[in-house]
Amino acid sequence: MKNESVAIEFDGPLAILTLQHGPHNLLSPPLMDGVLEGLDTAMNSGSRAVLIMSGLRHFSAGADVSLFEAAMGDGDGLETSPLAFLNAIEACPLPIVAAVHGVCVGGGLELALACDIIIAARSSKIGSVEATIGLNPLMGGIQRQVQRAGALRAKEMSLLGRRYDAETMERWNLVNTVVNDEKLASASHALAMELANGPTVAHRITKELVKIAVDQGVGAADAVMEEKQLALWSSEDLKTGLESLMKNGPGLAEFKGE
Repeated sequence: MKNESVAIEFDGPLAILTLQHGPHNLLSPPLMDGVLEGLDTAMNSGSRAVLIMSGLRHFSAGADVSLFEAAMGDGDGLETSPLAFLNAIEACPLPIVAAVHGVCVGGGLELALACDIIIAARSSKIGSVEATIGLNPLMGGIQRQVQRAGALRAKEMSLLGRRYDAETMERWNLVNTVVNDEKLASASHALAMELANGPTVAHRITKELVKIAVDQGVGAADAVMEEKQLALWSSEDLKTGLESLMKNGPGLAEFKGE
């Protein structure tokens, strides 16, 4: 992977994508392509979880003006549309953790919302600020805020265009965990590594069932659950987990992601 906007490194089963599209990680074709290339590289290399973080002052200060210009021109010149970018992240079968610090607004927040778990530094400023320039979220942020925080908060965020502190976002169910700034790197890495060392097949099926339930309802998820879970019964991870349970008790299995 040679995209200079996103660096990738590996720590055992964990792939770490570092956003470094200066000066503020504005969403643009190079950054979007870099994230998608990074996810492809992670999956092709056998990684079992992904951590997305920023190597700059902010996680992402929004979208580059080039995206707005392309949208006004019906998307001409964009290899990947903003919505397709977000959907591709959500479709990744690997668990993805976003480590947010500094400013995380507009398209940056939408990128974080496409991840499975968000850990935010306490000093972070987070929000959907598109209304301040006459827009609303372009990558599905409104819909995903409704899913997590409800219609009342989603409308507040996108209509007012304000920045909120991390604790407020945690209370509104838009952030999983808030940690002190100096602990963000270690806390996010530890959580992502825990996922990477977990039962990979089970994690993939969990993501699939959650998406079906969110998009189509609980009944739709129930209807396909048994079929989706067929892969579990032949997985080596399940055999490992059951053997460990019998020998050592719960929570001590060492999975291989098989």
